[in-house]
Amino acid sequence: MLSMPDPGRSANLRSRGSEDLRSYPERPVIGVGAVVVSEDRVLLVKRGQEPLKGEWSLPGGVVELGETLETAIAREVKEETGLDVQVGPVVDVLDRIRYDADGRVKFHYVLVDFVCRPAGGTLAAASDAADVAWVTNEQMPRYGVADATLSVIDKAMMRAGRPWVPREVHWEAD
Repeated sequence: MLSMPDPGRSANLRSRGSEDLRSYPERPVIGVGAVVVSEDRVLLVKRGQEPLKGEWSLPGGVVELGETLETAIAREVKEETGLDVQVGPVVDVLDRIRYDADGRVKFHYVLVDFVCRPAGGTLAAASDAADVAWVTNEQMPRYGVADATLSVIDKAMMRAGRPWVPREVHWEAD
């Protein structure tokens, strides 16, 4: 019987100086984002690191070697916010590309966003989050959230009330 890969055994990119690998990358970096929904509120984080430093966005980060997307998003939400989450379905997949002044690609992420529900823990800004907040749709304009992120939040809010079916994960063992 196959078991899920152990995220504790995966290479933690940050401990190997991954910021250098993320800026001016040779290829896109795979990332995950969480639209954590509680009633009519969504969890936002104020980014403490580039890219998006100082901007409000969804919790998330880079998928580490050997992690499933679901494992990565649960880990990232816990690291940034202190919350445990139940990971639901994929909401959207999008590119996040930022160029430098010379027109070179400084950051290129392919992001897979999931709708999630809080399942425990204590909310607090941690890891690379400068702040965290539960935000209603009416409050969203005060946070300056990017249009692409608002679109993902809208899609997730429509999915949040429906039953969730786990995503099939396929891998092979030696």
